[in-house]
Amino acid sequence: MGIVGSTIKPFKNTAFQAGKDFFDVTEKDIEGKWAVFFFYPADFTFVCPTELEDLGEQYETLQGMGVEVFGVSTDTHFSHKAWHDTSEKIGKLKYAFLGDQNHALTNNFGVLREGVGLADRATFVVDPDGVIQLVEITPEGVGRNATELVRKIKAAKYWREHPGQVCPANWEEGSETLAPSLDLVGKL
Repeated sequence: MGIVGSTIKPFKNTAFQAGKDFFDVTEKDIEGKWAVFFFYPADFTFVCPTELEDLGEQYETLQGMGVEVFGVSTDTHFSHKAWHDTSEKIGKLKYAFLGDQNHALTNNFGVLREGVGLADRATFVVDPDGVIQLVEITPEGVGRNATELVRKIKAAKYWREHPGQVCPANWEEGSETLAPSLDLVGKL
């Protein structure tokens, strides 16, 4: 697949965000910022609201880290607003939802289910240069963990800011990192 390390492709999608009018989002809007594209199959479904709510609980933390967050499905921005206005869980979310009814964004990220017209349950983290640094794709019946997403973004940011250092498994902010060298080969 080779998507990690690739650059995000140009896009233009209309967004819904609580307290705002509909607005367009393009790749230019995330230049110089970290961004999460959180794809899910469809509005008004079952697993989706649980993981979108979980992501919403981490939204302030992510904003504090300088990370933009976008929920994305192949629904329209009108459907996103209707779901927001009628669902208790979705109604409290503050991040933007991108409509992708023409499938441009889901195709750009390679997560459109052929013949179905829905997005896979997938998360992409894009760095300030527009490079995809993290990818997670799960089957439709398995929700994601936003706390783990925050941990991974912290590790990716640390790795970017500290060349020559890598973050081992279960690394948490402030923990020791590793400096890869021949001296470590076979000793870990």
